[in-house]
Amino acid sequence: MKIGQKDNLRRAAARKTRGARAPAGRVPLSRERIVAEALVQIDRDGLEGFSTRKLGEALGVQAMSLYHHFPSKAHVLDAVVEFVVGQVEFLPETDPVEQRLRACMRSYRAVALRYPGLFPLFAVHRMNMAAGIEFIDQALRIFVAACPDDPQRAARLFRVAGYYLNGACLDEAMGYGRGPSAQNPAPNDWVAREHPAVVAAGKWFAPAEHEKTFEFGLDMLTQALGLPSEGPIESAATSSPGAAARAKKPARKSPATK
Repeated sequence: MKIGQKDNLRRAAARKTRGARAPAGRVPLSRERIVAEALVQIDRDGLEGFSTRKLGEALGVQAMSLYHHFPSKAHVLDAVVEFVVGQVEFLPETDPVEQRLRACMRSYRAVALRYPGLFPLFAVHRMNMAAGIEFIDQALRIFVAACPDDPQRAARLFRVAGYYLNGACLDEAMGYGRGPSAQNPAPNDWVAREHPAVVAAGKWFAPAEHEKTFEFGLDMLTQALGLPSEGPIESAATSSPGAAARAKKPARKSPATK
């Protein structure tokens, strides 16, 4: 058989395979199934353990079958990020701007904690796809609404919010205590003796305190935007001299209400 005839047969077989229906009882392969299973694998094995070979095995197909839907592993990850960013929720623009800000930042954090294995990639991924640009646009409009007469301040505080969100979410999703280190932990008695400030602060670093710490930072951001505060965070500081007076101090008015 000539080479040209072989090529024609291969192309015909490929067309027949692509056009064939999945066997009865078998769910056809789709972008949605691939993305859903990729999230499961990343959650279980982490980004470093994710591969198209294992993804194909889990879906009951050869890895090459995935390439009918995605040209590469990188494209699969792009689609996973696009799916996840679409889960960040926003309140309607008719709601008060401070409520919109808090809601979107809390939703972003919830998404990060929902997919901790993916978040290291999600935090630095370029949001240049349609869903990513839509996400940035909706978030940025909140800051513009808070600073309608100062677009530079709105843009800078938008970036500050991103720094805060990604740092907080990386710490909570990955866990600072589980970060990489080849060193043996320093002895507890030595730390207590030589670095008592670390020991004293340690209880506020515990996972049980993450929620309050996040809300504390969120409150600082809303105040920087001149938005109403939800109230002081409970702490020993609230009982210190002058704390009551500071708590009663009215919040700065939004530039839109001056």
